Amino acid sequence: MIWRWRYEDANGGEVTDRPLPREIFSSQSDAESWLGESWRELLEAGVEQVSLLEDERVEYSGMSLRAE
Repeated sequence: MIWRWRYEDANGGEVTDRPLPREIFSSQSDAESWLGESWRELLEAGVEQVSLLEDERVEYSGMSLRAE
């Protein structure tokens, strides 16, 4: 199984028009740990929210990178 983050704009559309890290992880916990370390840089690059995918299955979606 491969885990990855899909980077999204505020409307949930995938952000593909800029160079962003395309990391692949072997576990959900590795993916979540990486995001915990990288979310600020993603936000600065214009990513507003993310979705976590296992292969093509969505584990969860629309997680905002902004503080509530």
